[in-house]
Amino acid sequence: MTATPRRGTPAPALRSRPPSAPAEVSPARGPRPPPRPLHIRGNRCRLHRSPALRSPPLLCCFHHPPLPCPLKDKTDSNVRMAMTLEEAPWLGWLLVKALMRFAFMVANNLVAIPSYICYVIILQPLRVLDSKRFWYIEGIMYKWLLGMVASWGWYAGYTVMEWGEDIKAVSKDEAVMLVNHQATGDVCTLMMCLQDKGLVVAQMMWLMDHIFKYTNFGIVSLVHGDFFIRQGRSYRDQQLLLLKKHLENNYRSRDRKWIVLFPEGGFLRKRRETSQAFAKKNNLPFLTHVTLPRSGATKIILNALVAQQENGSPAGGDAKELDSNSKGLQWIIDATIAYPKAEPIDIQTWILGYRKPTVTHVHYRIFPIKDVPLETDDLNNWLYQRFIEKEDLLSHFYETGAFPPSKGHKEAVSREMSLSNMWIFLIQSFAFLSGYMWYNIIQYFYHCLF
Repeated sequence: MTATPRRGTPAPALRSRPPSAPAEVSPARGPRPPPRPLHIRGNRCRLHRSPALRSPPLLCCFHHPPLPCPLKDKTDSNVRMAMTLEEAPWLGWLLVKALMRFAFMVANNLVAIPSYICYVIILQPLRVLDSKRFWYIEGIMYKWLLGMVASWGWYAGYTVMEWGEDIKAVSKDEAVMLVNHQATGDVCTLMMCLQDKGLVVAQMMWLMDHIFKYTNFGIVSLVHGDFFIRQGRSYRDQQLLLLKKHLENNYRSRDRKWIVLFPEGGFLRKRRETSQAFAKKNNLPFLTHVTLPRSGATKIILNALVAQQENGSPAGGDAKELDSNSKGLQWIIDATIAYPKAEPIDIQTWILGYRKPTVTHVHYRIFPIKDVPLETDDLNNWLYQRFIEKEDLLSHFYETGAFPPSKGHKEAVSREMSLSNMWIFLIQSFAFLSGYMWYNIIQYFYHCLF
């Protein structure tokens, strides 16, 4: 039914509205009237109009919001479903590949690490007779183990591009490598890019977080002589004393040449806020891509290993044990790791390989040890300056996709690092054959005894 206007009053034009839209109410008329009651008589129903509805309808100027288009929503849903269906085979293959890689990694660890331990045990008489040869053989096996870890990333398409100075030139000298730390993948990246640097990996000592001691690789690092450092202010002084003692007992006695150190003391994402607050408090530069380094471990290493000449004799911690052919610690290598789009790779990605092939970039600079100050304040400033330069290097890389050229060069030169597939096949074959051999030997003695 339609309300009839009063006589003499022109009927206003009624605006059509969707059936589902609610009735509009004029502010002058007060609150919306209650809904009309529904009366049912037999099979018919009718609405009783309230008195408020008998008055002439008011012209409403409110605009209705546009209603959602069910057809458009349905189309978007179909597009999303089509994209999901198209990606399903790729996602399925990614899952299968990740499971296969994980299974291979487990098998690789189950044969390689126990074989390494068995070889070290069986070679203990050689350690007594010829310690230097024993640690040389142990270092070669250690390099092979790290080469297996590097191969996991290599076959997933995670490669390394090297920039700056060529560190092969100092691979036979003693050096300390200072590296920025973004994720667990930094260690895997170094394991890969140092494989082609002669015996560097075999004669290398790592300083890493103590949590790695409890991983599958922890026993190997303990045997090799790596140092596990516990983070935290309450442990700092104690850990530095332990580091000094560890260097005196293990560095030159095991013929170590290089030390890898992460001076930031933790991952970038965990330390950035604290580092920036410290920089603001002490009027230091505000860094985004790196954090301010800690100098405690660096100072201990330099004091223990640098061969300082005093009255014609070597001095300075472990330097007194230098042989006639050694010149002591000679170089500081500043290594800067950069990931495309500042998205670092973690150890899970390295193992499972679910990320698309990625090129990690590593920039090297070499500083003679004679240019590095040993006094605490001067060493702090020197380290701060190196990490400020790292910040500039990373900023340039993230803006341009390349590192800037070195001093004295007009263009930056990069070198693609590569691993030999034949070499990887041989060390993997040796690991699995060794695992099979030791399994049969242990099984034989077990049956003989029991």
